[in-house]
Amino acid sequence: MERRFRLLEARKYLLERKIERQIRLLEQKRDGIGKKIEEQIRNFERKRGSRKKAIPLDDEVRFIRSWIERPLTIGAVTPSSKILARTMARYVDPNSDGPVVELGPGTGPVTEALMEAGIAPSRLVLVEFNPAFCRILRSRYPEATLVEGDAYSLRRLLEALLLQPAAAVVSGLPLVTKPIRQRLRLIRDALDLMVPGAPFVQFTYSVAAPLPRRLGNFSVESSERIWMNIPPARVWVYRKTDAR
Repeated sequence: MERRFRLLEARKYLLERKIERQIRLLEQKRDGIGKKIEEQIRNFERKRGSRKKAIPLDDEVRFIRSWIERPLTIGAVTPSSKILARTMARYVDPNSDGPVVELGPGTGPVTEALMEAGIAPSRLVLVEFNPAFCRILRSRYPEATLVEGDAYSLRRLLEALLLQPAAAVVSGLPLVTKPIRQRLRLIRDALDLMVPGAPFVQFTYSVAAPLPRRLGNFSVESSERIWMNIPPARVWVYRKTDAR
């Protein structure tokens, strides 16, 4: 049985590497298309804007532009829908103590849902890599703590910053585009930064869990598939359990 399991793991590893190579090829091919779309966005700004000041881009266009530039670092082509954002926020207890960390908030749809659910903005710690999104977040949520950096280096970024264990970590990162080991390290680091039993909340478009339970000492639960989101998504929640 153990030999069969190792064989399946090896096949899975090879399949992941093949997918990663295909993604890199697609990334190279998208450059020409991306430049055309970027030029169309600039033309749109010039036509719709006045001579003195262009009309600001809405969040959807910002996401498309950022995805064109770095598709594997943006978790979605468009911002999360309200129903997806609210589903993620429901897993965070507003009566809990401690900071609530959001990874990859983008332009803030999940941030907004967390506040609507009762999380005070002063409790929010927003970890965002994209400088353009950081400028938006600073403007929209001045009371929140903004950390501009790579969320996959979570322990280094937050270990000294958090004055008490986090009450939750909510992630909009494109987790399934990363190797299994990197996903596992991120979730383990997040769980170590939280109070026991606190949720690590992650959404994905894939049917399978971003990390199976057998890979770590954590429990896994999921929401129903959210068909109203484009594309349909599911929310996965991980909580630390006792070590075996």
